Amino acid sequence: MLRARSLMILLLALLAPAVGWAGLPMPGRVEAVGRAYVIRFNLNVASTLPAGATVTCKARLVPNLPGQGNLPSQSAVVPVETATGVAALTGSTAACAVEIPFSWTVNNTQSGAVLSYEIEAVSVSGSLPVVVRSSAQQGIAVAYPPMGGTVTLSFDVTF
Repeated sequence: MLRARSLMILLLALLAPAVGWAGLPMPGRVEAVGRAYVIRFNLNVASTLPAGATVTCKARLVPNLPGQGNLPSQSAVVPVETATGVAALTGSTAACAVEIPFSWTVNNTQSGAVLSYEIEAVSVSGSLPVVVRSSAQQGIAVAYPPMGGTVTLSFDVTF
């Protein structure tokens, strides 16, 4: 009896880390989260853009997956929400805002989400659009908004 118990404890001790490293969800409470983020970009345009250039802002939101570096296992399906806006350019400054509504089911509401953004200046040269300037940031951890609420995030970007 003691030998069987010892083998069982040893087996559990050996398997527990493997389950965690495999990225398998641990049993827990699954909760629905559904709210919105409003992301505002305050842009400082460092040098003159070509005449007629359009400045766009793009934001991407995914749930934070702790322990996986935000890279899901190959069999996992991860929700991704995106939004794109066009900046209003005034002299050397521009403002752009996007809203990202989302509705997910997550294992851990404490993990929050991860935000990435990209700002691009696009000019039409001939018949094809050309990106003449871009700026990006990835891996910004953000907490989930309060139940049913909206969180506004602002970023000052020299572009």
